[in-house]
Amino acid sequence: MVIASPPLLSARGVHKTYRSGTTEVDALRGVDLDIAHGECVAIMGPSGNGKTTLLNCLSGLDDIDAGTVTFDGEDLATLNDARRTEQRANRMGFVFQSFNLIPVFSAIENVELPLLLSGTRGRGVRRRAAEMLDRVGLGHRGAHRPAELSGGEQQRVAIARALVGEPALVWADEPTGNLDAETAASILELLFEVNADGRALVIITHDPSIGARAERIVGVRSGMVDDPGTATP
Repeated sequence: MVIASPPLLSARGVHKTYRSGTTEVDALRGVDLDIAHGECVAIMGPSGNGKTTLLNCLSGLDDIDAGTVTFDGEDLATLNDARRTEQRANRMGFVFQSFNLIPVFSAIENVELPLLLSGTRGRGVRRRAAEMLDRVGLGHRGAHRPAELSGGEQQRVAIARALVGEPALVWADEPTGNLDAETAASILELLFEVNADGRALVIITHDPSIGARAERIVGVRSGMVDDPGTATP
């Protein structure tokens, strides 16, 4: 008998409400979602319907108001800030549309950051960061700050930063939204290579051609998962 392994991430009944004065906006309304080890998932839906909020809440970047999010066997809501930061640094990677690089850091210093946040020290930190920059084709640009890099180069630095800790799951929020078509295509190839290496990849996108390359499309509308998708065999 084959026993299915538990999902890498499991969300049940997740609610998130944003409040401003007397105004309340229900951004997530009872989301249930599983992400399997090594799976490639595209999260799609109209703008303003909760896709980025979903990423923030499932990854532990933002607190939830109700429900549970279990990642790698741990309930994120029960973790203190230090442990949650360590979990993200060690087991998750993040790639954002706006790159989110630290402007006063060089490329290699930006890539080192997750290792330092996880408590890694010593010469191995610089070596691992340099190796990861080499992998994304920027080994020769390690001393340059973000302002000295093109948009495509900045996104490659962001991907190197996301991968340097050898995460189990990489989150990518509209990772090609600020890039020209040719550069976007190369970034997508790099991300799909990451998934082929065995890491789970969750891409938030509005582009059907990107969604078509994922194993599963999860539809989000009005703060709910209206279609959890079906994984391809």
